[in-house]
Amino acid sequence: MTDRFRVTLAQLNPVVGDLAGNADKARTAWEQARGAGADLVALPEMFITGYNAQDLVMKPAFHTAAIEAVRALAATCADGPAMAIGSPWVEGTELYNSYLILKGGRIVSSVLKHHLPNETVFDEVRIFDAGPLGGPYAIGNVRIGSPICEDAWHDDVAETLAETGAEFLLVPNGSPYYRNKFETRLNHMVARVVETGLPLIYLNMVGGQDDQVFDGGSFALNPGGELALQMPLFDEAITHLDLERTDAGWRVLPGVEHSHPDEYEQDYRVMVTGLRDYMAKSGFKKVLLGLSGGVDSAIVATIAADALGPENVRCVMLPSEYTSKESLADAEAVAKALGCRYDHVPIGEGRAAITNTLAPLFEGTEPGLTEENIQSRLRGLLLMAMSNKFGEMLLTTGNKSEVAVGYATIYGDMAGGYNPIKDLYKTRVFETCRWRNENHRDWMMGPAGEVIRPNVIDKPPTAELRENQKDSDSLPDYPELDAMLEILVDRNGSIADCVAAGFDRATAQKVERLIYMSEYKRFQSAPGPRLTKGAFWLDRRYPIVNRWRDPS
Repeated sequence: MTDRFRVTLAQLNPVVGDLAGNADKARTAWEQARGAGADLVALPEMFITGYNAQDLVMKPAFHTAAIEAVRALAATCADGPAMAIGSPWVEGTELYNSYLILKGGRIVSSVLKHHLPNETVFDEVRIFDAGPLGGPYAIGNVRIGSPICEDAWHDDVAETLAETGAEFLLVPNGSPYYRNKFETRLNHMVARVVETGLPLIYLNMVGGQDDQVFDGGSFALNPGGELALQMPLFDEAITHLDLERTDAGWRVLPGVEHSHPDEYEQDYRVMVTGLRDYMAKSGFKKVLLGLSGGVDSAIVATIAADALGPENVRCVMLPSEYTSKESLADAEAVAKALGCRYDHVPIGEGRAAITNTLAPLFEGTEPGLTEENIQSRLRGLLLMAMSNKFGEMLLTTGNKSEVAVGYATIYGDMAGGYNPIKDLYKTRVFETCRWRNENHRDWMMGPAGEVIRPNVIDKPPTAELRENQKDSDSLPDYPELDAMLEILVDRNGSIADCVAAGFDRATAQKVERLIYMSEYKRFQSAPGPRLTKGAFWLDRRYPIVNRWRDPS
């Protein structure tokens, strides 16, 4: 009877839709596993298609091609260790999220996901059929149970596997990041280990896909919940894990335990990874952005430099008569500190032409918000022209506070392909700037040191669309606003909850009204990396037209 069993864990970054590329990654991992004498190489959930592929998986031509790609992979990986890989699977008229076991040139077993997540960014209930509770599969004379992702967050699948002879649990995942999620995962997996008395291996993928970033952090637990191995967060890694049979059953032999950084570093890594992979997977190499001299565009420029390298980032200052000398100096200083290209494109001449064109129509009206927004939309037009001309993706720079209450101009500063700080409240933007000035990591492609000078962080926020304008003219101060938004958006709370937290009822009602009124803007806004469970996009799906207001 086997006393040792080696599993190669492939914590890798698939690309949605790239069936051939994902198969190549799996094959490379298998070759490393064969070289290391492994019995099994394990890939994450839905690896062959990439994850989260959403409705693409329901397209018959696509899921048929994915299954055929797995069959071809099995044929080329016949002489060596078994492979376990996530894939769609069809039985009759039903489509499953499955974990396929390849051995000897063919698919020898299929595990079908039972619990389909139907919350936040997941709506698998409308995509897949639920599989039955099943038993373990065999690799040689070792019986392995594989609850697929959500299946391990419930007790019935793991208990059924234990009762039907599983000797350890291997859990493949496509589990995206939100702040402090690792602790949630660990607690659920410890519960499964305690309930079943079996070792558990948790395998997650890495990489960005649209708004989601998969953070890896794969780990292994022994009975009792003791951590035996912990892989790095965010990085692709292939790790060989050994289990040993004892009188009390299988045990994971101790491996390297990578430490996890604090939440500010994790959030920043998500924003960098999200942009880097969005660019790489969509075929863009360079970006540009409007650099205003303010804190939001400064941190976006820094994220871009860290994700792509300063040589691939164009910063454009588009001043009007309301742009202060301080902003001009701050913007140039940030671009220079980062080593990015800096272009100065005044909008005065273009604005005058638009004003003259509209003068006959606007005669007899007072200048106001319309004229302010013309400036923003002219900047959007010029930036999009540069994007078209130079093939550089335009980044938007609105933080979550602004996105929440609509403090942004649609078709103006909201124009662009990706927003790295879409889920970062303004108060956290300030702190993230300070964190980045004080910290540098080897995964950052931008320079070390102070890249955002203190004046950019400390000066009062302003859109500079009229004389002496401040954000606080239109909005509560950001600490107050963000605290109410955290209640109303992230926690889906009420006006009464805001009042109970000490905020003025009328102010909370104003903020709620702005949130609902801005839904149409968010519907047309660029995607950005998800940092919280209250991110704007798939986490929050509200009607655009909505007359309801909280009466509490």
